[in-house]
Amino acid sequence: MNSEFDYIIVGAGSAGCVLANRLSADSNNRVLLLETGGSDKSIFIQMPTALSIPMNTSKYAWQFHTEAEPYLDNRKMHCPRGKVLGGSSSINGMVYVRGHAKDFDEWQQHGAQGWSYQDCLPYFKKAEQWYLGGDTYRGGDGPLGVNNGNDMKNPLYKAFIDAGQQAGYAFSKDYNGAQQEGFGPMHMTVKDGKRCSAARAYLDPVKERSNLTIVTHAKAQKVLLEGKQARGIQYRVGGKVHKAMANKEVILSAGPIGSPHLLQLSGIGDKAHLDNAGIPCTHHLPGVGQNLQDHLEFYFQFKCKQPITLNGKLGLFSKAMIGARWLLFKDGLGATNHFESCGFIRSKEGVEWPDLQYHFLPAAIRYDGKSAFAGHGFQVHIGHNKPKSRGHVLVKNSDPDCAPKIQFNYLQHPDDIEGFRACVRLTREIINQNAFDAFRDEEIQPGTDVQTDEQIDAFVRQAVESAYHPSCSCKMGEDEMAVVDSQAKVHGVEGLRVVDSSIFPTIPNGNLNAPTMMVAEKAADHILGKTPLASQHVEVVNDPQWQQRQRSQTL
Repeated sequence: MNSEFDYIIVGAGSAGCVLANRLSADSNNRVLLLETGGSDKSIFIQMPTALSIPMNTSKYAWQFHTEAEPYLDNRKMHCPRGKVLGGSSSINGMVYVRGHAKDFDEWQQHGAQGWSYQDCLPYFKKAEQWYLGGDTYRGGDGPLGVNNGNDMKNPLYKAFIDAGQQAGYAFSKDYNGAQQEGFGPMHMTVKDGKRCSAARAYLDPVKERSNLTIVTHAKAQKVLLEGKQARGIQYRVGGKVHKAMANKEVILSAGPIGSPHLLQLSGIGDKAHLDNAGIPCTHHLPGVGQNLQDHLEFYFQFKCKQPITLNGKLGLFSKAMIGARWLLFKDGLGATNHFESCGFIRSKEGVEWPDLQYHFLPAAIRYDGKSAFAGHGFQVHIGHNKPKSRGHVLVKNSDPDCAPKIQFNYLQHPDDIEGFRACVRLTREIINQNAFDAFRDEEIQPGTDVQTDEQIDAFVRQAVESAYHPSCSCKMGEDEMAVVDSQAKVHGVEGLRVVDSSIFPTIPNGNLNAPTMMVAEKAADHILGKTPLASQHVEVVNDPQWQQRQRSQTL
């Protein structure tokens, strides 16, 4: 195997696949892409409805768990991360949400210069192939296929959107366009009935390039440094250790858990912590692994009066028929993630932009795919999307195979607790609108007896789960806790960048696959020395007072 390359990318996930494609487009660049996992060609990855299987399978995902979370009654939370070509884009729920425009303006305010919404929009468009074609906000000819599943054939999807409007909220025709706020159809990374992961979109079309080397089952152990210069990567395949050298750059795209862990294993991080872990500190950078953020959510569940939910499709015969149709035609219930309508609202008056997100599901079901109760039901996944609680990812020792300490400190901040109280009360109000009268039956969870702040808080501590959006652990900026600059270069180390969701300064208001790919698209231009795509000055609808005025008229 050739051991000398121009660029070495660690991690073939949502960011790494994008980089491998863009950097190898110049035949003069020799690119090495390292991935710990293997092939993504399993039916359980390719078939959208099977999304819960790869996420919970150790072959395809790191099955990380947090330390006991002190503000969640000391629960240890599941934190799966992709370990397969495509990374977490091969195991996720395929929901396509860019975030609110002000999320990216917030990044710029935190020191990420050139990362405002208007700067990022051209890269969102560059990545996307929206099934309705491109427009001012959407991309029409990018690699990443995005559509709306089965176009909301189940009447419950429309009932949810109608109920939101009856409760005084806006209708949003396209939450990835001019107006995120409101209720409307939800979009997914599915193309021609199959999951459109980063591997399918970016890697499959170029994997035969002679200047692109992809090595799977390769576990990165550390960045090879000469003083303050990154020279290469040490990695293991099977029982054999290899070294690959980079003439230009080493790029870590191992994700919000893997990238800070690998930096720390390489001696880059907080000196006091590295000393305690028995790792010689080569570069003191205290922000590595800090600022960790995630989204929490819980399932608000109701029984359904009509036998029209997915709970009636969980038997072996029904699953076999869904699978057979998908294998033959790539359509039907196998070709959707079933999250086909959604909502974005504000938790209270005065919030600067929507901070609550809904995924509607015409089933009462758990993430492991099992029914929550006997009979028919539906649920909304609801979470507070702009948390103020902060955690960390910290190396335990010098063994690369020892998982790091992961602590999110979920609900540490009182504003996050208040946000989840709003989740309970506002969701009840929405589901109790007339649009659901023909469908809504008994409230299963939280249960109508959960009413006071204390009761809601106790329920939330026990019921919330991660939305699987860890991020921000190697944040971009210029302050003393920033890890990378605005071009994703690691502060104080030459020839080393981090490009993945770990460099977000703050977590966006939505699912993270879309902004991660955008970041990689934009970073690729920085790496190649290209002039960034021209910013697009477009209208964004965001009136903080509109929701309150409308609700006052409606309720």
